[in-house]
Amino acid sequence: MTPRTYPEGVPSWIDTEQPDIDAAADFYGGLFGWTFEEAMPAGAPGSYLIARLDGVDVGGLAGTDEAAAVWNTYVAVNDADAAAQRLESAGATVKSAPADAGEGGRAAVLADPEGAEFRIWQARRRLGSQVANLPGTWNFSDLHTPDVGAARAFYGSAFDWEIDDLGYGWLVRRPGYGDHLEATVDPGIRERQASVATPSGFEDAIAWVSPVDPGELPHWHVSFAVADRDESAARAERLGARILARSDELWARTALIRDPQGAEFTISQFTPPSA
Repeated sequence: MTPRTYPEGVPSWIDTEQPDIDAAADFYGGLFGWTFEEAMPAGAPGSYLIARLDGVDVGGLAGTDEAAAVWNTYVAVNDADAAAQRLESAGATVKSAPADAGEGGRAAVLADPEGAEFRIWQARRRLGSQVANLPGTWNFSDLHTPDVGAARAFYGSAFDWEIDDLGYGWLVRRPGYGDHLEATVDPGIRERQASVATPSGFEDAIAWVSPVDPGELPHWHVSFAVADRDESAARAERLGARILARSDELWARTALIRDPQGAEFTISQFTPPSA
């Protein structure tokens, strides 16, 4: 299997921080069929579980002392220290300075000018999520922001992102990412996307941007692909989650879910208009 790699500026990893990591593993293992491997060395404080589907890395679970659980999104960078300095100069706040995460890589925690927290990841042994967009895996991360124009300015400067208004949503593209995918893990990406009439440039798609709802704080929100929205939502409820909303959209049937410890995420069943 060809390892999946991520050019600088492409979201590459997700993890969730949970007060009870074992309970979180039971929930997400039951929902998505994930298995888990402890990444922390024996005797080290704390726990970090690598979530896997069919033996490949899909995300992480970390313990936290905070009361609320949350999902995090990491953006790939070549040099975490240089990137943190560049991002701070562009208007970001460095909330946690770059630090090694064992042999896996080097990470830092930042917040964009509107307050949405994100993380950067300089990969070493852990290259990032090794499968995406299949049932039970990461689909997209969406930026919920009060100012799409400000987000376009910041992330365009920070990561060379382009944010396009498609009429039904704001699509984030990292030019050249489709070429990278075609040359590595997805040689048929353009033909496959053309078969369902995706928008021009969709091979470079890396995220979406949405205006915040009233009372909602800016944040990065994680979505997972599922084969059947309703079946997965029912399973999540049986495992102790709460279904906050359902939506039938142009390209997907989605449900917004709050897991048993409070982390919110979306499940998304792909339903292209041509299907």
